[in-house]
This record gives sequence, C-alpha cells and structure tokens, in this order.
Amino acid sequence: MAELARLLKESWSLVDEQQDRMAAYFYARMFTIDPKLRDMFPVAMDVQRSRLLGAIVTAIQTLEDPERFAEYLGSLGRDHRKFSVQPEHYETVGRSLIDALRAYGADQWSLEYDQAWRDAYDVIARVMITGAAEDRGPAYWYAQVLTHERRGLDTAVFTCRPIEPLPYRAGQYVSIECGYRPKAWRAYSMANAPRDDQTMEFHVKALGAGWVSGALVRRLRPGDMIRLAAPMGSMTLDRGSDRDIVLVAGGTGLAPLKAIIDDLATTNRTRWVQLFYGARTRDDLYDLPALARLAEHHPWLTLIPTVSHDPAYPGETGLLSDALDRHGPWQNHDFYISGSPAMVSATRHALTRLQVPSSRIRHDAFGRD
Repeated sequence: MAELARLLKESWSLVDEQQDRMAAYFYARMFTIDPKLRDMFPVAMDVQRSRLLGAIVTAIQTLEDPERFAEYLGSLGRDHRKFSVQPEHYETVGRSLIDALRAYGADQWSLEYDQAWRDAYDVIARVMITGAAEDRGPAYWYAQVLTHERRGLDTAVFTCRPIEPLPYRAGQYVSIECGYRPKAWRAYSMANAPRDDQTMEFHVKALGAGWVSGALVRRLRPGDMIRLAAPMGSMTLDRGSDRDIVLVAGGTGLAPLKAIIDDLATTNRTRWVQLFYGARTRDDLYDLPALARLAEHHPWLTLIPTVSHDPAYPGETGLLSDALDRHGPWQNHDFYISGSPAMVSATRHALTRLQVPSSRIRHDAFGRD
C-alpha cells in the first residue's frame, strides 16, 4: 500500500498545476462516453470540477490509513446516491479519470503510473459502491425552511425541519440543494447537535456570485422546501478524551463548532473549552451575541473573538493563528478547526509550530461556493 501511495502522489504532482484544465477534460470525456450522465449535473460546473479534485486529493491522502480511507469513501458513496449514481457508472468515471491523468501527465506519464491509478480506482469504486449499497436511509431528505434571518449583507442563518428524521452527529455536514438552483449541491455544516424536534440550523455566507450560497442567503424564505443529502464528515467530538478543548472558527466555519458546543452542553462536566472566533471586522462576527449568551450560561466555555482587518477593535486582532500564539500552551488540548481552506491550513501550521500533535487536530475540508 505504501508503494501504491507513493506512485499516486508522485504521478499527481505531474498534473497538480493543471487541475482545472484536467478536471474540465475529465468531465468532457465522461459526457462524451455517456451523454446521459450530463443530466445529473448542474449547468454551471466550476464548483463541481473543484469538488472532484478535492475528493481525489483526500482519497490519496487517506490511502495509508485504512479506517479513515474506508470511512471517507463509504460516506462519499452514500452521498452520491443523491445523483442517482449506479454501479455501472463507476466504470465510465474511472476510464475518464485515467484518460485525463494520462493526457495531462503527457510525456512523463508511465505505464507504472497508469496501473497504479487503475488499481487505486478499483478499490475506491468498490468501497463507494459498497457504502451506497449498505445505506438503508433515503438518497436525500426533503426539509421545510422554518426561519430565515439575514445577518448583514451577505450572511444568513436559517433553520429547517426534515420531513423524515435525519440522523447525524454534531460536527458533521450535509449537501444542500434548493429549488432556486436545481441539481447544484453544496456542503454546509449543521450548527446544532441533534434535537428532539428534528430542527437543524445552518449558517451561510454568500461568496461573490455564489451559485448556491447566494440563493440560500438572498432568496430562501420560510416555507420553502430544500433537499439534504446524507451526513458526512469526521470532525466529531472525541468522547474518549478527557483533554480540554480548543475550537478555532473562521467566519461561517463557526457552525460545526457551535454544534459541538451544543453537544457538550448536555454532557460536559470536566473539560474547559476555548472558542477562538475570527472574522475580518467586528461587523463580520455575525453570531457574537448568541455566543456571548452561551459563554454566560456555560462557565466551562471561554469566547475569544478575533478580527484581522480592524486595528481599532478592542479585543484580539490579527489572524487566528496569531491569536493562538498569544495564548496557550496547547500541547495537552484537543483542537477542532473549521473555516476556509487557507484559514485551516494556516492554523494547522501554527499548531505544528506550537508542538501540538497532529493526532489531536480535527478538521474537515469541503468546498462551498
């Protein structure tokens, strides 16, 4: 397995700087082989292409960790039920992927690389197909929007209730599709632990001309119906640990960490929790009043708001990684990180510098628009 992982990483380096073009080639090749597959996808494919690449990179990174590899790909297989993916589609996908890799690997591509990807894809497809086949839940859940609150120009918090119970764990996420953007699914984390009344809270920031996020912030209304795919993600509470906890949230990355706090509220008696909540300006700390109430209600929770582009802010300023440097020590804490890919990467680097073992750091990486 180690040799296979080496060949995959080595060959991926040949196409790494051409990811966007390679992904476009992959989808064009797939739709040429089987034109009917085009109907499964939205008109705008930019985010879909980036999600493909993210899934490939994650699969490569987890290959040498069998448990994580199986969990991730099994979840991915269950998630793909929302597209009505059938086992026979995996052959077309695999053929198209290897054709794209071969095309962009060009003269440096070798038969050894080709075989490594065939072997790896066979395992990936088998685990995903098994994950989908073993899932006894629906392919997706319909949910009705109950409340929708704008928090500034580009952020909204909304709640919904699935028509049928949707089991999940605090810290996980689901893909959401709304009627304003058919066939376009984007991943968002639940901001609460499972509740008896089945309600779920989501935090969404409209990113530029975001295809789905813009619709969820600006057009979604109470009474609307949305669809939720199977829950995914492994950034859940480690109940076997008795270490104190540090939560590091950037922007709407707050949502899954707020769910973890919600989860701890019913069981925690001994673990101190510090929440570093970062944004560009004080106005971007959209959920600060609710968090302040939580900190007041739970003595074990300490809130540390941080802004990066507001020098006059009376509290912590700079990047979240800077704020972590000013606190600590952190060697005996569990960390949960959620935010943009850049923020997660910077925080992980800071924690490595501060000698926090990687085994105590949890985060999920998924794309939003």
